[in-house]
Amino acid sequence: MRSKKRFVFAGCLVAFLSLAACGDDDSDFATRSSGDSSSSVCEDSSCVILSGDSHEGSSPASSSSAKSSSSVTSQSSSGETNVSSSSEIATSSSSRKTAWDYLNPNIDYGEMVDDRDGQTYKTVTIGTQVWMAENINFEAVESFCYNDDVANCSKYGRLYIWPAAVGKLVSECGHGNGMTCLLPSGNVQGVCPEGWHLPSMAEWDTLFNAVGGQSTAAKVLKSTSGWSGGNGTDAFGFSALPAGYWEVSDFYFSDGLVTYFWSSTEYDGVYASYIYLGYGHDNATPNKDHKYYGFSVRCIQD
Repeated sequence: MRSKKRFVFAGCLVAFLSLAACGDDDSDFATRSSGDSSSSVCEDSSCVILSGDSHEGSSPASSSSAKSSSSVTSQSSSGETNVSSSSEIATSSSSRKTAWDYLNPNIDYGEMVDDRDGQTYKTVTIGTQVWMAENINFEAVESFCYNDDVANCSKYGRLYIWPAAVGKLVSECGHGNGMTCLLPSGNVQGVCPEGWHLPSMAEWDTLFNAVGGQSTAAKVLKSTSGWSGGNGTDAFGFSALPAGYWEVSDFYFSDGLVTYFWSSTEYDGVYASYIYLGYGHDNATPNKDHKYYGFSVRCIQD
């Protein structure tokens, strides 16, 4: 059941981005199944406007907040975590799968436990980086289960608008008027547990180089099951699932077909950068899109 706040959030977003962001009709956005919908986002009396594609539904936001923390059972963290002081992240009540049958059985995975909600995640070392081998499923304000079904959160993790992904409120992250988030200069912990962070575009590039280049990265990073007509080889244990995405008109799209991963790299007051993987495509596509779409988040160890 959607909260009233969700309808206020999704009922305010067309007016402003129509004025401030619609003029930027970039043709380089990765192809999506889309409708002709437009919508708006409001939070704390602040409105953001966006015209865009369509996704379906949302899940209620929690009002309780918690600091990020985690314990690693087989891999230790290195470096320091930069956590946004203004982050307000909700405590998760989502269930978590106990079987990872889609993972590559030939990979020696590690595990870590998110101390905020007790969820266990598989981890994998690829080159010099340690990644979660699944999408984060921590329940944050303005995050959603595909089709409002908690089973999809267990399967795919949650979908986050970009402000939620970087640990900010909508009112802090731009309203189509050139306003940008005040992010730390180093790692952006965002919705990730302590000791982990949202990857920058540079860190995504490092991953692609480690797996043989961007032109074949999608093929080797996608899971070997779940992709309609275009499974990957999962050669490195990254095991990307086709989680689909959420759009501010409160619709979901394309599970089984595509996945989008947010980066911590902000493009401007309207857009943030992401990585796109699609069925039938071997290449990984970096791009930018409106901050108020709901995309997946993969965390990388500090």
